[in-house]
This record gives sequence, C-alpha cells and structure tokens, in this order.
Amino acid sequence: MQVAEQRRSTIRELREAQMLSKAELARRAGVSPLTIDRIEKGKPCRMDTKRKIILALGLKLSDRVEVFGEGE
Repeated sequence: MQVAEQRRSTIRELREAQMLSKAELARRAGVSPLTIDRIEKGKPCRMDTKRKIILALGLKLSDRVEVFGEGE
C-alpha cells in the first residue's frame, strides 16, 4: 500500500470512528471541507494543516507519523 493510500485510509477511519463528517472535522480543524476531502484522497498538505487535523481528532502531535506516514 502506498503512503498516500495509507494516509487516506487513516484520516477517513479516524474521522468515521469518531462519527464526524468531513464538514465537522474541517470546522474543528479550521480548514475547508475540500481540504479534508483532498487529504483523504491522498493529496499532500502543509505541516500546519496536518497539525490542525491531528489536534481536531483529539490526538497528540507525536501521532503525526502514524496518521500521515513516515515521509510526511
């Protein structure tokens, strides 16, 4: 499985496990729903966006590698 595919699954799975819509996660993270959609489809994003999403999911910043992969 490619890193982009792992990221897509992980973000979506974490979001769905918390029963959050893309719009709700986007609101909590302070990003657009389109940004969440792009990330779940494997598109790259900025480090600041990753930080916002990790915190919005209630995770620790140290979980970044698990959520976004090694090269992220």
